[in-house]
Parts: sequence; C-alpha cells; structure tokens
Amino acid sequence: MALEDKISNKVEDAKGKAKEVGGDVTGDDSLKSEGKADQASAAVKDGIESVKDAAGKVKDKLTGN
Repeated sequence: MALEDKISNKVEDAKGKAKEVGGDVTGDDSLKSEGKADQASAAVKDGIESVKDAAGKVKDKLTGN
C-alpha cells in the first residue's frame, strides 16, 4: 500500500471518529452516523489496498521478481 494511501485512510478514520464522538456528545445522530460511515469507508479502502498488495506479491513470486 502506498504511504499516501495509508495516511489518507488514517486521516479519514480519525475524522470519522471525531465526528462520531462529536455527534455522541451533542446528541446529533446524523453526525454520529456520518462518522461511522467515514470509518467504514476508511476500513474498506484499507482492505482494498491490502488485496492489491497481496496480489502484487503473488505476481512477483510467479514472475520471479
């Protein structure tokens, strides 16, 4: 996974956590839900990047690189 992608996903996750806590504190269910959605999006992106990394490693092994 590219470093930029890792950082971007961590930032998105952190923003999501902040929104969730903010929504919890203020009683804003919409903000809380938006925060959870941001966190889920970051997790999915992390998963996709992990699959890409694994596929690249398999390709390298098969091609001898």
